[in-house]
Amino acid sequence: MSPTGHSSSDARSDPAPASGWIDSHCHLQDRYRPSGTDVVEALGEAVAAGVRGLVCVGTDAESSQQALDLVRQVRAQQDRVGGVAPEHPDPSSFGCWATVGLHPHEASHGLTDVSGVLGRAVRDDPGLVVAVGECGLDYHYDHSPRPVQRAMFEAQAALATEFDLALVVHSRDAWDDTIEILRAAGPPPRTVLHCFTGGPAEARRCLDLGAYLSFSGIVTFNGAHDVRDAAVLCPLDRLLVETDAPFLAPVPHRGKPNHPAWVVYVGQAVAALKGLTPEALAEATSSATRAAFAVT
Repeated sequence: MSPTGHSSSDARSDPAPASGWIDSHCHLQDRYRPSGTDVVEALGEAVAAGVRGLVCVGTDAESSQQALDLVRQVRAQQDRVGGVAPEHPDPSSFGCWATVGLHPHEASHGLTDVSGVLGRAVRDDPGLVVAVGECGLDYHYDHSPRPVQRAMFEAQAALATEFDLALVVHSRDAWDDTIEILRAAGPPPRTVLHCFTGGPAEARRCLDLGAYLSFSGIVTFNGAHDVRDAAVLCPLDRLLVETDAPFLAPVPHRGKPNHPAWVVYVGQAVAALKGLTPEALAEATSSATRAAFAVT
């Protein structure tokens, strides 16, 4: 989760790039959705752009429950019309999943309510929730005391291991402590460093732990040389792409509210960096995303 800023008309006018992208991290819940944006319309636009799945990410108990409810809504819509939206009736193969977690900004609120949401989801609706998070450390804003952030991060890593779920990690200005906590506890087998903002050195440290790296619109920003170098370094089987919608809209839409259709711009930028076609990068990142979250 990060701040920034879309209009549905922009999305409809964009050319449809390679098919097969998965947005590995977005926030489409009521709290985050830009005013006037309809979920079904946003998903229809994503499908038209070549997106074939997304992960809706929780940041506290309320937004985690909203993510679960949204995925249920999307799946019910698919059952009714055979697709994500009436005007885009294909893909029956569109994947939609949720995560449940406590963001480091919210760490002071404690984990009791989030744990309750997670436990009920795992018990009552297997397969709906695919990860714990986003959780981790944010030493840039320090909205929660650092010792509390560390304790909540450790606890959520343990939950991911207990429930055999992926762990979605937010790390900002906190690489040493992030790596140390993951290393000390033994990271869950499937750990995703969301919105990766480090350079090659940080990438190597995370990859050595067996983690996946998820790249956002930051990879398209002029000053993000280290992030681009990290994307070049990252093996394809550990590389994911995301929007972090509604935050961090990629170039050429930087400054607008982001949304899942624009994950294609992130993917195209990474493909160019790695000397691949967008089609090849879409296939590789979608495969890596499905592996990271253990979904088919």
